[in-house]
Formats: sequence, C-alpha cells, structure tokens
Amino acid sequence: MTHTPPLTQPSAPAFVPSPLEPLPHQVLATVAQHRMATTAQLHTLLRPGNGRRLVSKPLVQLRGQGLIDYTVLPNSHRMRAWYLTPEGARVTRDWPQLRDRPPYPITSASAASMKTPHVLTVVRSHLAFVTDARRRGDEHGPLDWTPEVAHSLGDRERIIADALLYYVQHTGNGQRTKLRALIEVDRATSSSERLATKLIDYARLHTFVPAPPGRRAAPAKAPVAWQRWYPVFPRILFILTGASPVTLAHRIEDLKAMATEHPAVAQLARTVPLGAAVLDDLETHGPTGPVWMPLTGTGERRSWTEL
Repeated sequence: MTHTPPLTQPSAPAFVPSPLEPLPHQVLATVAQHRMATTAQLHTLLRPGNGRRLVSKPLVQLRGQGLIDYTVLPNSHRMRAWYLTPEGARVTRDWPQLRDRPPYPITSASAASMKTPHVLTVVRSHLAFVTDARRRGDEHGPLDWTPEVAHSLGDRERIIADALLYYVQHTGNGQRTKLRALIEVDRATSSSERLATKLIDYARLHTFVPAPPGRRAAPAKAPVAWQRWYPVFPRILFILTGASPVTLAHRIEDLKAMATEHPAVAQLARTVPLGAAVLDDLETHGPTGPVWMPLTGTGERRSWTEL
C-alpha cells in the first residue's frame, strides 16, 4: 500500500519593510525641516496629485499626539500654519534625514505667529523650485532645502543663509549636474543697503580660513572653511518680494552695484554665480525660466542654472 505524501503548504513570503516612510512620518519630517508650513504648502510638497484631505488627516493625528500644533494666519479664512512642539522636536531629533539639524520647537501659537511672515515666504520660495523640478524631471524634493544654514566667519561672527538648496539637473543627453545654492529671501523689511551688505559677508566666507585651536592665525596654505562642506562654493541667489516692482528693481540694482564696486565681492563674483529674481516671477515662470538677473555684467535675465 502506497502512502500519498502530505501536501506542503507554500511558505509565506518573507516580510520586506518598505524603504518609504509612511505619510505621517513624511509630514512630521517636513514640518521639522521647514520650521513651519501651511496645510496647502505641505500638500504641494508631499502629495500634489491627491486631494488635500490626504495630508490633513495625518496633521490632525500628529497634533493629537502632541508632536505638532498650529497657529491661524490673520485674514486668511482660518488658514493654519503648522509647527513642531517640544515633544515633536524630541521625537525627530535623531531621524536620519534630520541629523545635525538643531531642534526648533515653538512653545506657543503667539510665538509662532511672530515667525510666520518670513518662514512661510521661505517655504513659498522652495515650492517654486519643487514644482519646477517635478515638471522638468529633475531631482529636488521636500527635504532638499535646508533652512537657516549658518557658517562661521571667525571672531564669533557668522552668516546665516535663509536656505541651502540641493538640486540635480537632468539634461537631454542623460547627464546629471549637481547644483547647490545659498538662498537669501528678502521681504523688503530692511534697507536696500543692508541687503546688499550680505554680499560682503559671503565674500568673507569665500576666503575665510579658520585658525587652529590655540592659535591666532591659520597656517599658510590652509584650506578655506567652506571646503569642509562643499566641493565648489554654492551659487548665491536673492529672492525678492514684499514691495512694488519699481522698489524691487532698485534693490536688485543695489545688489549689482555692490557686486561691481566692492573689491572682495567683485572677486567673489569672478568664480561664484550670483543672481536675483522676484518671487512672483519664480512662481509664474519657474526658477529655470528667464527670471534671474545676473549681479555682474550687463547680461539678460536667464535661468538660475545658467548664471
């Protein structure tokens, strides 16, 4: 008598974790990275092809967990700007995509409301690059924009850029070009002269050589400080808003004058692309459109990648 061998059950496939973070994780990371963002901005950054409710649901969940909170923007039909709480800062502090970023919790809605004009304008500038990159097939995502990047200038001085942009441009022949830019977002809240003097600080950063601990001066032929972070010095982009077209044009002219007349800035401009554009133009034509005025020479407006 023969015995029929028992049927073997197929083994269950091994569990393979997804390399993609769930949407609530992405929302929390994006709020932590950008310091603050509205629901509409988060929707554009993370899920532009879906309904806004897809992003609204995890926002409500994260607020219920005490990780984020919001302030209501004035004269905005109850628009909310979301920010990280102290508990949210603690939770996200060691996330790989946020490593080396200082926590930036906001302790109250009133404190948040004081920061919204500038922070949300910086996010608005980022959205112009993200939207344009998607349209072109370039690489530039929600976390490829690091706000408030500080560099030492020595003697306890430092320069803080509003953002550092990472971007990979895809060309028609299959090549990829890695680009970086230090971003200054100007809302015309200070004088045009004060805006232009930022170029002097960038010129100082371009040549700054830190002295070793315990010494007053750096040794001869010591490398400049910026080479610790960048293979080439990032281009410098000024994004202007908050005033009439005539006023913004005058501010760009003052930037151009500084780039021509100040010896250190003129030296910087020989090797580092410098440009300025109006935020409304970026949103209308995209950052790769002919909207950037070079700060040197008499050239026509062009893409930021061609400065």
